[in-house]
Amino acid sequence: MTTDTARPPLADSLHEFHSQRPRWTTGADEHGPVEETTIEVPRDYADPGGERLTLAVSRRRASDPARRRGVLLSLNGGPGGDWGLARRLSGKFVGTPVHEVYDLIGFDPRGMGDSTRLYAEVAAPEAPFDSRPPDSDFELLAEDMRRRELGCERGGGDLRPHISTRNIARDLDVIRAVLDEPKISFVGFAYGTAVGAVYATLFPSRLDRSVLDSCVNPEWNWYEQFLSQGDAIRRNVDRWAGWAGERDGHFGLGRTPEEVLGTVEEVVALLEKAGAPHLRTLLDGAMGYRTADRAQWEQLGTLVGDLRTAASAADTERVAELLAGQRQWRPTDNEGELRIGVLDAITLESDWPTDLDGYYATMRTYRERYPYGYGVLRAQPWVGTFRTFRAPEPPVTITGGDFPSGIVVQSDGDIMDHYAGGVAMAERLGHHLITVEDSGEHEIYVLGDNSRVDALVHAYLVSGELPPARTTCPGAAPRPAVSPDPAR
Repeated sequence: MTTDTARPPLADSLHEFHSQRPRWTTGADEHGPVEETTIEVPRDYADPGGERLTLAVSRRRASDPARRRGVLLSLNGGPGGDWGLARRLSGKFVGTPVHEVYDLIGFDPRGMGDSTRLYAEVAAPEAPFDSRPPDSDFELLAEDMRRRELGCERGGGDLRPHISTRNIARDLDVIRAVLDEPKISFVGFAYGTAVGAVYATLFPSRLDRSVLDSCVNPEWNWYEQFLSQGDAIRRNVDRWAGWAGERDGHFGLGRTPEEVLGTVEEVVALLEKAGAPHLRTLLDGAMGYRTADRAQWEQLGTLVGDLRTAASAADTERVAELLAGQRQWRPTDNEGELRIGVLDAITLESDWPTDLDGYYATMRTYRERYPYGYGVLRAQPWVGTFRTFRAPEPPVTITGGDFPSGIVVQSDGDIMDHYAGGVAMAERLGHHLITVEDSGEHEIYVLGDNSRVDALVHAYLVSGELPPARTTCPGAAPRPAVSPDPAR
């Protein structure tokens, strides 16, 4: 990319975008009155005179205008706002103390929802959905990802390189200017934490109060983020196995964590022998996702016992009944001709390894150590392995700056965003850290049912009252009230 030395400074070149005065339409949704509009942003901030994109924006005015202190923008995960729900996220704050003092601003990020969309052609996978794929499937899994990347290239065209965290953060600042606000406050969940941290780095003087909940790790690239989920899942599994072992008299799965997981693997072996890898895959999923939710620990212990009984009797029909409705996960779409391609584009901000043998070696390790919760799928090749474009700009290095200290909220058992990410983000930005202990909660503040976290964050956003630099809260769902065995 060449530099045009005659180009005016970026702030001046964006004057036309900052000075937009859009028309708001008034309506209502399930959360009450809401105003909606659209604004324009540059597709490429290096060429603000070029093609433009449209952003859909919503506003819910502060319910106590006399106490109004500014605007609060929010963004949830995805990446990209959880598949088009971002603009309506602001409705989750209606009725809270935060809504009394802030105009709640929602927006669909570039590429998503009612903003200009980034499409990808659907490439249905050919490899079986398997939590412990044999080596013979590895090449087919890689080929599925290669074809997925080609579908992204065909569907995304010239827009795809410009869907990035850096540009979404720049879009936030255009929204700020269009609203005629000197600063914004921001709440980001999951991928939204990356956007909030990048905004803080790029525009420190324009950030007021900031809450980052369930953080990506500012020290990891996207490949490392994916890999970390295997370890996060296994930590919950090991905790559950220890808890169940202390209650062998209730569950009958074994008296130690090793014995409990040995019982799980006994069921796995029986299902393999019965030629039912699809049911074993669902069991692995149950182990990963249900151990994250402490409220399901007793149900999971009972389930494993019932599965052992059914599998020992070769009753695969009963096993299927017990696992009916179990959550599946796979990074692909199977239906239709087009899908939204934002996840794929965002994760190509950083470089991915291209050595397939290296992936296959890691997959073997994950198959052995992290089979639960579909951990091996986090280690397989991804579209980035076969990327068809180079990002026009490097990812932003997140740094602290001259902005107020905010809050990071992170559960110690979050399986999507590893606890280490919250610790690193708090240290990098100088934010205070609320650790939600013994919990697999994800996207906690307001979106969960954790009243202790809500109270602490409300106090900060409304009155500026920061909790201690390192604060702990219990999870919203305690462990089940099953008494441990008498001392042995």
